[in-house]
Amino acid sequence: MNIIEFIFIRKFILKLGKMLHKYGTPAFRLEAYLTEVASYLGVHSSFISSPTSLTFMIWTDKHEDEYQIAVRLEPGEIDMNCLSLTDELANELLSGKLSLADADKHLDQINSLKSPYSNLLTGMAFGLGTGAFSMLMGASLPEVLWSGVLGLVVFFWTLWSQKSKRVNLMLEPISALFSALLACAISQYFQSSINIPLVVLSSVIFLVPGLSLTMGLAELSSRNLVSGTARVMDALMQFFKLYFGAFLGVAIGFALFGENTYTPAPSLPFWATWLAVFLLSISLVAVFRTRLKHIHWALMSAFIAYGITTWTSSLFDQEIGSFIGAFALGVFANLSSRLMNQPASIALMHGLIVLVPGAKTYIGLNSFISGKDFVNIDHVGQEVMIIFMSLVAGLIFANVVAPTKKAL
Repeated sequence: MNIIEFIFIRKFILKLGKMLHKYGTPAFRLEAYLTEVASYLGVHSSFISSPTSLTFMIWTDKHEDEYQIAVRLEPGEIDMNCLSLTDELANELLSGKLSLADADKHLDQINSLKSPYSNLLTGMAFGLGTGAFSMLMGASLPEVLWSGVLGLVVFFWTLWSQKSKRVNLMLEPISALFSALLACAISQYFQSSINIPLVVLSSVIFLVPGLSLTMGLAELSSRNLVSGTARVMDALMQFFKLYFGAFLGVAIGFALFGENTYTPAPSLPFWATWLAVFLLSISLVAVFRTRLKHIHWALMSAFIAYGITTWTSSLFDQEIGSFIGAFALGVFANLSSRLMNQPASIALMHGLIVLVPGAKTYIGLNSFISGKDFVNIDHVGQEVMIIFMSLVAGLIFANVVAPTKKAL
């Protein structure tokens, strides 16, 4: 291998790694995937990934040429569209259907793609998803509707944060603060008996880092200690920022509009929870930028995860139900990866978002600080930790029983 060929190969690997990191790929999957590509291209490699950095080490057989670089990156966001397209591109390269030069050009095209869903559709997904989540939490119909309205307010801040670094830095607390203020105003002038903390939690649910915390624990279980620790601590800080914003917003809202008297209203019937799972899954299609041809896989994963967890939780403890649900989800995601020849993450993330106890973590934080529960859940703190461990264990067992052929 001459020096020119080596330079071209390492530039391609560097670009591919930065793109996969940008799309929210966990460290253990990213490192394994890059190693597979590098091996095919005829070089030796080692990679170290963390939420904010990526280190590349690439060398030839006899170390005639070596290359090492550490890149500072922003934490990635889930983008199933670009992740899928990048994986298809890599498949064509590894199968010999595409030259390295052509693959490099196509990477640039993928990297410049915008979301396949317009801002209008994504905003509607925020409203639909936040309302659906409140249904899962046992909210009444007025609380569901107001949660959806406030979800649109959170989307406005999310959209603004993409264009302003200052807003991006304070996205979690400012979104929660405005949602809490508006919830207090709604309670005073429109719907006096709403459960304000529940409505606020529902409105910011897409900012609650339950999925990120689960990914961090999964990285720790795979002995990616640096990345896992960083991701877990980042998720905890996001929880604190969200709670502080909501706490401050409610305090200001009560001072401006007066405290409300929460009167529990009748919850929606049981069948509404299944409707909520469907609506939440549909909203995640736009939020995660899932391709149209993968929507049915995403919906199936959500129903499999929720259905099996609900059924087994009625037979055993909820922690056992979460383990079995995560195991079933992992097996389904890995098998679907073989069938559609796409990353298992496409099906896995949609189902996992239904299972992760991000909301319960927020509720536990509220109970710990204020001493009050706005949702009737006993021993929420212990339950959250056990559920997180059950989810990670279920995914590990699934990867052993039905391993995926793809690293992603």
